[in-house]
Amino acid sequence: MKRLVIITTLLALSIGIYAQKQWTLRQCIDYAIENNIEIKQQELQVKNSELNLSTSKNSRLPNLNADASAGVNFGQYVDKSTNSAITSNASGASLSISTSIPIFTGFSIPNQIKRDKLELQAATEGLKKAKENLELQVTSYFLEVLFKKEILKVYQDQVELSKKQVLKTEDLVEAGKVPKSQLYDIKAELAKHELNVTTAQNNYDLNVLNLSQLLNLETDKGFSIVEPSSINGDVLAENMSSIIPPDQIYQSAIEIKPHVKEAQYLVESKKKSLKMAQANYYPTLSFSARYGTSVQRLYGSMNRDFSDQFKDNGSEYIGVSLSIPIFNRFQTRNRVRAARLDISNQQLQLDNVKLALYKEIQQAYQSATAAQAEYISTEKAYEAAKESFNYADDRYSIGKSTVFEYSEAQTKLFSSKSEQIQAKYEFLFRAKILDFYRGIEIDIR
Repeated sequence: MKRLVIITTLLALSIGIYAQKQWTLRQCIDYAIENNIEIKQQELQVKNSELNLSTSKNSRLPNLNADASAGVNFGQYVDKSTNSAITSNASGASLSISTSIPIFTGFSIPNQIKRDKLELQAATEGLKKAKENLELQVTSYFLEVLFKKEILKVYQDQVELSKKQVLKTEDLVEAGKVPKSQLYDIKAELAKHELNVTTAQNNYDLNVLNLSQLLNLETDKGFSIVEPSSINGDVLAENMSSIIPPDQIYQSAIEIKPHVKEAQYLVESKKKSLKMAQANYYPTLSFSARYGTSVQRLYGSMNRDFSDQFKDNGSEYIGVSLSIPIFNRFQTRNRVRAARLDISNQQLQLDNVKLALYKEIQQAYQSATAAQAEYISTEKAYEAAKESFNYADDRYSIGKSTVFEYSEAQTKLFSSKSEQIQAKYEFLFRAKILDFYRGIEIDIR
């Protein structure tokens, strides 16, 4: 019983600690990479490539085989001298051991080793590519949670402001400055704003769930993220260094991005496959050796001891074999042609990867500059809406404007604020994408 209480207490403490933990962006990224199933599958592909390389390296070694056989013969034969049938029953066994070593294979083995090394490097870069893609996805989800959280705060502030206006309106009604219908109207506006808070809370909860599922957490209960201090500062000033021309970003990206390196390694791998196909034009030379022995027993006759037979019946063989290809129905020629086509196709894929990368960088730069301009515009729009609302609020407080005029100014104010927040996170995400293409680790502190 005491042991059960201790276990329960420790479990409760661990759940409490988990609930109190707030995740930074880097913690989310690192955890997602460590627990993502697709990443683990990619890691298995790397290990499989390592095994292929090991196999090709070991193909230079000699092989060693042992063979053993045993059997019994039954039958008769006719002795011509006596013209009589003689029964001949016998049993026998044989044992042999052999080895062979490739001496020259038309350079097939060294080219296969080089090809498998390149394919291992390509698989490694493919793993890095998968991790980078997941990193971008986690960043997008993380910023979406922060965005929804700020939007929720905006709607909550709107509700608090509406509650204050309800109290003001009640005072105005009691003072006879406004009709009672305005009180009903402002309460209706409050109910609408409270509904907005409920919708915003649901959207926030859904995005938290999406992020926790991307991390492969068992539950989103107690899961929350750290709100970086930088998002409350001057986001434009802090990230302007990321907005550099696409050509400069591309020159850096082409040298470091793993999906480009992966395609390059695959091109070189196809070139080694061509040399392997061309190796079939060359003769092959191999060394082989064998030792074998046998024993036999004739039933109804005197037989020598098995040990003597194994010793005396032994035989050894050492030799080399040369195979010269003369005509193989154009199979080698067609394999060589197919290998050249594979090189051309893989080169086109590399060109396509580079072209797609440049287009992505151009689009990211354009999106970042557009988000920058939009953010500046929304800041101006918000300041104008704030002045307009302050004027409407002053007029409403003394009963010189209607609920609808006040509500319209309030709606414009909070709509401008929401648009400003959306533009801020759009710019921040686009700036981080440009950093990503330059090889800068994504982080928001």
